[in-house]
Amino acid sequence: MDLFEKQLSSEYFYRGRIINMRRDKILLPDGNEAFREVVEHPGGVCVAALTDEGEILMVRQFRYPYGEVVLEVPAGKRETGESDPLIGAKRELLEETGATAERYFDLGRLYPTPGYTDEVIYMYGATGLTFGEASPDEDEFLTAERIPLERAVEMVMEGSVPDAKTQACILKLHYMMTHNEI
Repeated sequence: MDLFEKQLSSEYFYRGRIINMRRDKILLPDGNEAFREVVEHPGGVCVAALTDEGEILMVRQFRYPYGEVVLEVPAGKRETGESDPLIGAKRELLEETGATAERYFDLGRLYPTPGYTDEVIYMYGATGLTFGEASPDEDEFLTAERIPLERAVEMVMEGSVPDAKTQACILKLHYMMTHNEI
């Protein structure tokens, strides 16, 4: 069976600084018509940076939609003009933790909520860290910390790290470490 849905029309009902929202009329595989609401997002990047001591760099930041402080790997949205997502990943790691890395490696792409947004998060790992001063964005308030990778895995499994990109990064990094892939 062909699963593809064809867009017939599109109407924007919100255009914002970070996201746009639209309603699409589509043709279903069975020939019927339906509607899909889509949140357009420029995409994001994140970095699972590992110290020489086996600690992962993480940040705590208040996340307004959830009304709570969330523990995450350094991350942010892709900026206009950053054709290579790795450029944004390096920028975010430096801004949020003050760290740069000798080596970056691909941890894959993540579709955080494919039911209604086109956002893609590009995930990276990093090793060979050196540290300078963090310089978060003007409206960004966070605290950086180092957590042993094994403990971070436990935290994911306990449910104390609810952020999807952070869970994926931690588990992928741990897998690569235990299989001598980095």
